[in-house]
Amino acid sequence: MFSLNSVFWFLKISLIFCHLSDPRCFWRIKDTENNLGDTETYCFFSISTKDGYVKNDYFSLNLDKQVTPKTRHLIFSVYLALEEINDSFHILPNISLVVNIECVLQKYGEKTGLLLRSEELIPNYYCINERRYLIVLTAPSWAISTKLGPFLFMSRIPEVSQLYCGHFHLPLSNNEQFPHLYQISKKDTSLPLAMVSLVVHFRWNWIGVIITNDDHGIQFLSELRGEMQNNIVCLSVVIIIKTQKLMALKELHMNYKQILMSSAKVVIVYGYKDSPIIYVLISWKSHGIFRIWVSVSQFDMITIRGDFLLYSSTGTFIFSHQKPEISGFEQFIQTVHPSNYSSEFSFAKLWWTYFRCSLPPSDCKKLKNCPTKTVFKWLFMTPLGMAMSDTCYNLYNAVYGVAHSLHEMLLQQVDAWSKNAGKELEFDPWKMFSVLKTIQFINPAGDLVNMNQNLRQDVKYDVFYIMDFQKVYGLKMKIGRFSGHLSSGQQLYMSKEIIEWATDIDQILPSICSMPCRPGLRKSPQEGKDICCFGCNPCPENEISNMTNMDQCVKCPENQYANEDHTLCLEKVVAILDYRDPLGKALAGFALCFSVLTSVVLGIFLKNRDTPIVKANNQTLSFVLLISLIFCFICSLLYIGHPTMVICILQQTTFAIVFTVATSTILAKTVIVVLAFKITVPGRRMRWLLEIGAPKYIILICTIIQLILCGIWLGTSPPFVDADVHMVHGHIIIVCNKGSVIAFYCVLGYMGSVALASFTVAFLARNLPDTFNEALLTFSMLVFCSVWITFIPVYHSTKGKTMVAVEVFSILASSAGLLLCIFAPKCYIILLKPQKNSFQKFKKPHAIADNIS
Repeated sequence: MFSLNSVFWFLKISLIFCHLSDPRCFWRIKDTENNLGDTETYCFFSISTKDGYVKNDYFSLNLDKQVTPKTRHLIFSVYLALEEINDSFHILPNISLVVNIECVLQKYGEKTGLLLRSEELIPNYYCINERRYLIVLTAPSWAISTKLGPFLFMSRIPEVSQLYCGHFHLPLSNNEQFPHLYQISKKDTSLPLAMVSLVVHFRWNWIGVIITNDDHGIQFLSELRGEMQNNIVCLSVVIIIKTQKLMALKELHMNYKQILMSSAKVVIVYGYKDSPIIYVLISWKSHGIFRIWVSVSQFDMITIRGDFLLYSSTGTFIFSHQKPEISGFEQFIQTVHPSNYSSEFSFAKLWWTYFRCSLPPSDCKKLKNCPTKTVFKWLFMTPLGMAMSDTCYNLYNAVYGVAHSLHEMLLQQVDAWSKNAGKELEFDPWKMFSVLKTIQFINPAGDLVNMNQNLRQDVKYDVFYIMDFQKVYGLKMKIGRFSGHLSSGQQLYMSKEIIEWATDIDQILPSICSMPCRPGLRKSPQEGKDICCFGCNPCPENEISNMTNMDQCVKCPENQYANEDHTLCLEKVVAILDYRDPLGKALAGFALCFSVLTSVVLGIFLKNRDTPIVKANNQTLSFVLLISLIFCFICSLLYIGHPTMVICILQQTTFAIVFTVATSTILAKTVIVVLAFKITVPGRRMRWLLEIGAPKYIILICTIIQLILCGIWLGTSPPFVDADVHMVHGHIIIVCNKGSVIAFYCVLGYMGSVALASFTVAFLARNLPDTFNEALLTFSMLVFCSVWITFIPVYHSTKGKTMVAVEVFSILASSAGLLLCIFAPKCYIILLKPQKNSFQKFKKPHAIADNIS
């Protein structure tokens, strides 16, 4: 046999895995003929026992004409439970429960304490030999229940306790103030979280709240604020309604002004039904103020004007305690009052009638668009039934709680039968009350009822959507559920299909303080305003926001970049000066062409090495210069293609050394020319410098110094392969990092110094005789220096592979300038004017030329 705990866990697991596959729709009809609206009659249900089977004579129940349909349901729920218990052989065998019902109408604005008349309405007020009651069930008003305690205590048998079955109210849980009163209704422990979850589900973050100015409302507001803070939802306005029944016009005007000035489209309403909140809502309705109301089932009512209290053109959301369907309730009501069911439309007039949701006729894409005749035809195609309210369900469970408590006491005192043979068995009301507060049982609907409030789990809620699609008709649909004990993210389940089918909920205006920041923008808090009120700023460079209302933009990884809208990170393109690029092909072609051309010039000079024009200024230096120029052109090829560590080192060292050799060779040639003509002047003693070949050592000395500088560079911080992800947007530039920038500019500066020295010496030798003055040496060095002076600013103003191309171009341009300016005229004479290439054509004796060569 399974224990109650096993059954409880089985039911709990079943609820977790169930789906909203069988939603309920409740048909609503305004009642303009009844001036009571949904005014509920306050009822006392005094429970007593009697031996044997007793059938409660509910057919003879004579209710006041002013008793509303809602009150009838309260009474019928008690009678149904009594009939089921008295007919059962498993609970209280041979003992029946008997109820005495007394009702009093509570109208809006009446003071509840004045409604009690000691002789008519006080349960257990009896004469000798009259029936004694075990417990009193009260519903639905909590205010009258607080007044009932003192009257019970003043009666002749004060031990009778009260079981309150209305909506949970915090003051009634004070055991010191109400020691004989117990609430069967569940505390709304998860309601703030449930309401905030609904708000978050529809992406609202700017809401208003209406509560009553009592402990019940203040505690709810405190818990609601905590949940809103956790989910970034802000309060636009908080309206606290005083609990006094009579409200001043000044206060009504103040509340009207508050809600009118608030920009929130969603308003949460919470409090007790008999509070002045109802007057406030009716007043707003008369002024044409409509909001998306989020409230609890007790505010889903018809006013004394016959219309719906929480009316909104965009719909109302109601949270109701989750409860199973009580089978047989419809049939029982029909049995009790068959005259009330003379027509099928009278079902709706008994408060709620519901039917299983199914697809409407094919000509109705949405329920709001259905013609009236089609709606009614569809409505009555399905079997109808009656639905229990929260209070009805509490009364139903309260009666069963009393029965199970008595049954438990009966099992504990099995000898009571023999001691009381021939007499009616009497129970101790106080003992039964103490047992009732700790008992748990499973009701006929299969729901586990735990009367111990300290052990109760979080309350589960059904979420209903109320719509008014006709002038006098409405529909209340179950569209979701909330279970607080589930993990975060799974607590609220909303049926998107049902919402889209029956409503235009997608067209509801967003209740937000600021328009959402689209992807690509980030929220910017505004000073002095709530966190929900913000501006939108674009994301910084290379940062994105791919969702709405992001607080911070996300930086793209190093190998990615942000698109123009800053909504997506794209893979960066690897960029190098490649041989396949047009620019790379052009530069490589020029390098090869000039290197071949230089080789041709070298061949011409070798072939004509004995001619005067080749011997002039030392033919060996001309050969060295040509060879160094060949390497200058070839070294530019190292800058094209994917670099490696070895290539990066060769790039800088080869470039520095071969250009140093070239410029130092030009310096040596110019120095030789100057010395050659200085020694021809009488009295000069510098001939020995030419005889020992001193100028030729210039090349060696300059090259060694450059080699030392390169060695220091490679020893301290050599060049290396680097991927520059920030240089060009959307590209990863693979370049050779210079390593030590100081070493690089020292090498470049030294090479420039040698070039400047060559230019200076060549400039000083500009007045020498034309035959031996290589005048174009000055021009060639001017071109060379101009190229590299221009290179520095251009190099630093370009990015990516263009920077590399500038460096290659500078190498080719400076090398080509030296080649063309120095050797083009000589090749012209050698190839096209051979008659000028003879010793007879020189003005000076060829002995000088011999000395130079």
